[in-house]
Amino acid sequence: MRGLSGLAGLRGLLCGARALGPSLLARSCSGGPSWTRERTLVAVKPDGVQRRLVGDVIQRFERRGFKLVGMKMLQVWEGPNVVCTSRAMIGHTNSAKAAPGTIRGDFSTHVSRNVIHASDSVERAQREIQLWFQSSELVDWADEGHLSSIYAA
Repeated sequence: MRGLSGLAGLRGLLCGARALGPSLLARSCSGGPSWTRERTLVAVKPDGVQRRLVGDVIQRFERRGFKLVGMKMLQVWEGPNVVCTSRAMIGHTNSAKAAPGTIRGDFSTHVSRNVIHASDSVERAQREIQLWFQSSELVDWADEGHLSSIYAA
């Protein structure tokens, strides 16, 4: 149980009380999921690429049920509460403080070589995504046939 309370504490630390409040983003209007459409920018840093960890990072996001909707050497992930959840999955910036099981806890070697970047708020994610992607470069998934534990059937 200690691990669960630790993860909940980490999630609260990384996400703050704002994560529980209303979002300024519009809800999906395509008859799709009822959650607020939220996206985050994720970048595997050069040390992660050099150590061939890109696939491991992608796999962790896919296992969480997030949809990869844009990718260059950067990735845009979409899903309910994706910003907060991705920060918890990634772990503390300082590798010495990153919990085992997080991307940085498992793969980071030093605070300056911590494998990955992810947006730290919905607002920053929107700005970062717009810097690197045109809207036409992002996929608008149709959820038919996409079964996930986080999406209602």
